[in-house]
Order: sequence, then structure tokens, then C-alpha cells
Amino acid sequence: MSNPTVIEIVGDSPAAEAGLSIGDELIAINGVVPSDVIEYQQLVDDADPEITIRDEGGDRIVSLDKIAGEPLGIRLSSSIFDRVQTCDNHCEFCFIYQLPPGMRESLYLKDDDYRLSFLYGNFTTLTRFTELDLARVVEERLGPLYVSIHATDPEVRTRMLRNPRGATSLRWLRALLDHDVTVHGQIVLCPGINDGDALDRTAAEILARYSGLASVGIVPLGLSRYNTEENLRVHTRDEAAADLDTIHFWQDEAMRRIGRRMFFASDELYMVAGREVPPRDAYEDFPQHENGIGMVRTFADEVTDLMDGGEAPSPLVTGEWRAIPSAPSEGYRAARHTGSDPEALDGPVGILTGPYGVTALQPLLPQLERLSGRSLRLIEVENRFFGGNTAVAGLMVGSDLRHTIERDTEPVARYLLPDVALSGDVFLDDTSLEDLRDATPIPIIVTPATGWGLIEGAAA
Repeated sequence: MSNPTVIEIVGDSPAAEAGLSIGDELIAINGVVPSDVIEYQQLVDDADPEITIRDEGGDRIVSLDKIAGEPLGIRLSSSIFDRVQTCDNHCEFCFIYQLPPGMRESLYLKDDDYRLSFLYGNFTTLTRFTELDLARVVEERLGPLYVSIHATDPEVRTRMLRNPRGATSLRWLRALLDHDVTVHGQIVLCPGINDGDALDRTAAEILARYSGLASVGIVPLGLSRYNTEENLRVHTRDEAAADLDTIHFWQDEAMRRIGRRMFFASDELYMVAGREVPPRDAYEDFPQHENGIGMVRTFADEVTDLMDGGEAPSPLVTGEWRAIPSAPSEGYRAARHTGSDPEALDGPVGILTGPYGVTALQPLLPQLERLSGRSLRLIEVENRFFGGNTAVAGLMVGSDLRHTIERDTEPVARYLLPDVALSGDVFLDDTSLEDLRDATPIPIIVTPATGWGLIEGAAA
């Protein structure tokens, strides 16, 4: 077990009043050594907890003065204090196998930990799930969980996971649903492997055997230029269209049988097929918005609502634990800018985004210009770092952004950058936001990846 350390303290919080310091190691709470942030949160939720910490002077007990339910006011260095349950599958389509060498070590960690599924929406295959895990999930009501299904045919699933337990691990999904745990499923579609007739069978069996699933997100395979699997390929336009037809058929069947659509295709699949995304009601309550399902629709509808004089909606947030110690108090995605005063330059505003972002934003450009009062220019960022069919804004990296900015010869007053490309102020390639200042003196404003966020960033 690795003791988590305090890396942020909120001013005027019980932790600050008690004298906790950044760098303190958390050892125990009320004499109990927590194994993860879930247990930690339950313990510190009590009134007046006693916390054992370790600093340069050794271990000491700190008594805190707080009411039950009041936040402690610290952020910890990790969410899992004991060993993360790593993945022992060898999925040929796993994007971690397609990462370039030399990235930070944490990006190569394959987890299959139900706790990270609960905390952050990571998808787990359940191949390492146990009776003890089930007992804890049920007792503590740890939901929603997110489960990778991919295929219900035991042979196909085993082959895709390259793990014999793939044939039987969906029994845990049945057990979770039997105990009324909320579960969302995912299918990564690999052309020629689990699409077509295999997708048809999977959807039929999900509806027959796992109809208690809250949703099933269906996303196309992503391939980087580092892929070494010869049988993997991306969807053709016709294949994407055929799979969408299958998904829509089973949406209608689910609506007829259980009163809800259940199956939802990713925005990317519609773009590959050259089809418009469905209207808002087709996504019901957007259960897998952060999985890239319905983002285009919510963005477009937000712009339409603003054009009609409506107010900016609250941001869509999924998951119950997004705010505890994983995120700093100001938020990873707080709006910010680098470079000179953004009001100092005139000219159009450049929107940095991936190819799919350009496809989604192009039809909305006149409305966005009217709402922001500025001329806007879409600037497509080619993903040379990952390559392949990587085209989403969330996988843009600093080196590609710098390359794009350095070669941008058109007039621009400022650049807008969607927050989804950053974790804190760092891109996936370990380039920092400040590193981009070397590429241009023009301000770079990070904005929330929403219609209102883009409009505010352009109008600032």
C-alpha cells in the first residue's frame, strides 16, 4: 500500500484550521487505514475525525473540528491507496498498445479496477472481478459502474480480450444487475470482428439477458499509426452506415420492449457514415455524453437555444465522485489564457480543433459568429502524434498544436483551445500550455468544450 499525500489544501477549511500541510502523508482515519478514496470519503464524512498523518517529524494524530458531511478541504495525490487492479486482458484493439514510446509511465497503465470505474467512468471487463468485489459494490452501492461488453458470444469475446475469462466474466454483469447496481455498457466496434451479424447478436442478447443495463454505448475502433495488429482496420463509410442501421433497429426494439432506447451510437460513427446526428430526444438523458455520445447534439442545441434568447445551460456532469480528490478546487478545466492581453489584438478568432471538431462546428459558424460578435476561423489540427484515424479534439497534443500555430499564416487575434485536450495545464505528450507561448505571441485561451464556453472565449 502506498500512502497518499496532501497536494492541495483549501483555505479556511477544517484541514487548514487543523494545521495540515502539503506533503503530509495520510496514514489512517479514526484508526482505520483506508484502501481508496471511497473508503476515505466515508470516514472523513463523520464529525470531528481524528487523522493520523506522517511528516518529517514522524506520525502524529490531528483532531479536526468539523460537522458531519462538511468537506475536509484537501486534495490527495491518488485515489487508489492500495494496488490498482491491473488488466490481464490483451485486447488487440486496446489503445494503450497503440501509444507511442516515451510517454509518461502512468499512461501505459492498463487498469481493470471497478473502483476506477465508479470514480471516473473507466470501463472494466470484469475479468478480475471477485465475490468480495461484488459484496463491496452491493453493500456500499457503488454505482454507476461502466462495463466493456464488446460481444456476448463467448468465443468472440474471449478472442477479442485474448483472455479465457472473457467467456464467463459477464456473469458478474448479471450479478450486478440482479442486485440493482446501475451499470452502463460499452461496445467497441471492430470491423470484421464484432460488427455486422456479431453486433446484431450482441444487441439481441443484451436486450434478452441484460435489459437492466442503464445504457449501451457503441463506439468505433480507434487506430493510431503505432498499431501492429494486421487484422484491425477502421470502418468504411458503408460499414459505419450499416452498423448504424443495426443500432437504430435495436433502439426501436428496446423502446418497444422496455420503454427506452438503451443503445446509443457515438458521434464519430455518424461522422464516418456521413449522417447527421439524431435529435435530442433520441439520446434520452445523454447517459454516455462523456464517452463521445451526444456531444455534437448538445453543442448544437445549446447554440440554438442561445440564438433563441435562452440562457446558457449548466454543464453536463456525469458520475457522483468527479469533485473529490481527483480535481483541484478551481477545476482542471478552468478558463485561462496565455500570452499577451487578449483584448490587445484585432482580427478573427481562431478555433483550434481536430477534424471531427471542424465537421461539427462548420455548420454552426454563422450562429457562433453572431452570438460572439466576432469573426471566427476554424483551424484543423492534424494529429501527427498518434496518427491513424485519431481525429477527436480530446487527443490533440501540444507538439501538433505548436506545429499548426507555427504554420498558420492567416490573421488571428487569439486562439481558442478546448479544455478537453488538457489535464491541468499539460497535454498527453507532456507539453505544457505555457510551452505553446514559444510558438506565438498571440493569446491562447482555454475554454470549456461547450457552445457557451466557445462564445465567451471568442467574445472576451
